[in-house]
Amino acid sequence: MRWAVLVYGLLQAGLAWSMAAPPSKQPATHSVHERADTFRNPVIYEDFADNDVSVGPDGLYYFSASNMHYSPGAPILKSGDLVNWEFIGHSVPSLDFGEKYNLTNGHAYRGGTWASTMRYRESNGLWYWIGCVDFWYTYVYTAKDVTGPWTRAAVLPGGTCYYDCGLLIDDDDTMYVVYGATDVSVAQLSEDGLSQVQTKHVFSASDVGKDGIEGNRMYKKDGFYYILDDHPGDITYVWKSDSPWGPYESKILVNAIKSPVPGGGAPHQGSLIQASTGDWYYMSFTWAYPNGRIPVLAPIKWEDDGFPSFVADEAGAWGLSYAAPLPPKSVQAWTRTYTFEEETLGPEWEWNHNPDETKYLVGIGGVALYTATVTNDLYAARNTLTHRIHGEFPVGTLIVNYDSMADGDRFGLAAFRDRTAYIGVHRDGDKYTLAVVHNITQEESAWNTTSNGTIVATVTELPVDKTLWLRASLDARASGTFAANFSYSIDGQEYIQLGEPYTMYTNWAYFMGYRFGIFNYATKELGGLIRAISFTSA
Repeated sequence: MRWAVLVYGLLQAGLAWSMAAPPSKQPATHSVHERADTFRNPVIYEDFADNDVSVGPDGLYYFSASNMHYSPGAPILKSGDLVNWEFIGHSVPSLDFGEKYNLTNGHAYRGGTWASTMRYRESNGLWYWIGCVDFWYTYVYTAKDVTGPWTRAAVLPGGTCYYDCGLLIDDDDTMYVVYGATDVSVAQLSEDGLSQVQTKHVFSASDVGKDGIEGNRMYKKDGFYYILDDHPGDITYVWKSDSPWGPYESKILVNAIKSPVPGGGAPHQGSLIQASTGDWYYMSFTWAYPNGRIPVLAPIKWEDDGFPSFVADEAGAWGLSYAAPLPPKSVQAWTRTYTFEEETLGPEWEWNHNPDETKYLVGIGGVALYTATVTNDLYAARNTLTHRIHGEFPVGTLIVNYDSMADGDRFGLAAFRDRTAYIGVHRDGDKYTLAVVHNITQEESAWNTTSNGTIVATVTELPVDKTLWLRASLDARASGTFAANFSYSIDGQEYIQLGEPYTMYTNWAYFMGYRFGIFNYATKELGGLIRAISFTSA
């Protein structure tokens, strides 16, 4: 029904599909790390934090990550070799956690899904995702297939928050969840994994002389139970016991180790994973803004005392390169062109909060974005479509037709975060202005908007067919200039820079890194639309 209504709306709007025919569909491309015998860190140069990596029933490796207020929630990656990963889906189809997640009654910036856990349970053939939302409710989602459909199976009673949790399915099929910040507890779940049977405090940060610990994961090896967690910012701890309920003793795995990414923070939180060879690895992430928190991998060794030790490079740092865990497996390239020929978006695309499903259409050679909100505030506008930036110098190029904009509409391509800049078109009456806007700003407590930005450059001579190529070129290195340059083209060949570079913001408080954002909102009344013909992430 939604499809029919939107198609009718497109026809009524008189969108000139022929004015900018989409490029031919790009063939599927694949990539692997360059050499078969070694790999280089980071293993993914994108923002995938709080990883929980485990082995699936097919012997492949699955990576669950955080994406907070972006929807769908809880991204899932897959790999055959622990090094080359591809995006396959999400565990949380929609952030159905209240109106604020729809941007209809407040907002949920920095809420949503974070530091959750995902595991496959062989006894019933189900995948489980467990996570705490808004520091109050713990949700359980399950699926027969890791790519979905995922459904909400349970919500634990209010106040039962499995903060920074890790799921262990024991040899006897008992399900345990470790969780907590500062004070860490272990809960035993019911036989179906959908409710809590009991919970017990097992240790505290003060046991190691610290004021906080978090990022909990739980494992079992050689009859012993292990909990992996961290002191925020520097130290990874491993805790060991012969019972899930303790008592636990601890050792440090890494302490303020130098990142393999220049300018990146010390990796200290993540997952332990055993490869099919029997060797073990530590998947962590480095805080490397403006890109975000990006995954790094290193081997560990098990010592005679039953604790793991970290394999550093010759300088005692996290190695830039190590021997490959397994023969490399080909995966789809992270950078490519999207021509939106299918009727659904791929998992690489996530909305800022839940979208209004009636205000967009995918297919027919593009994504039609109707205005979904009347506002002057980009952060309050629904249906901003986002894509992670990739690599040190990411470039996003949008081909867009805007001949069905309404008076007062604003659309653009943004370097999107809590400090945002964009290049886009403003319509005021019969006047269309291409503008670069800098420094749309949120404050860092309640995440309210404190500035709608400043127009720093404009162009008013625009093509008659109302089709443009918009480009954002970023220096996303943690050791770089943080510059975001915006340019445009009327033919896809020659690009003209508009405005001075914008300096992207690198504070950690927002947690998520910069993304490319495609937005379209109204300042007067709803009804206008733009069509994203294609998008290239390079």
